[in-house]
Amino acid sequence: MPIFELGEVKIQVDEDGFMEEPEAWNDAVARALATTEGVAELSENHWKVIHYLRDYYAKFGIAPMIRKLCKESGFSLKEIYEMFPSGPAKGACKVAGLAKPTGCV
Repeated sequence: MPIFELGEVKIQVDEDGFMEEPEAWNDAVARALATTEGVAELSENHWKVIHYLRDYYAKFGIAPMIRKLCKESGFSLKEIYEMFPSGPAKGACKVAGLAKPTGCV
């Protein structure tokens, strides 16, 4: 298993950089993973998306469909791409500490 390490953060990730143990996620891990997605600082809007994804994953065991994420978070797909340049599935889910969504290339 590859190890991702940045400062105090040291976590196991898969070959695409997604966390192997989502229960090890915390705010420091999110900030560290954000750097791998070209996000230097997490804004209040980033955290809204991240917490929505984590809550949904905790309830249903999967990441939400993109349409549902946009509708329930109140952000357009364009806004989510502005926050997470690699997109909602790859970027946002990775920073939120979720497993790689099915269908994510």
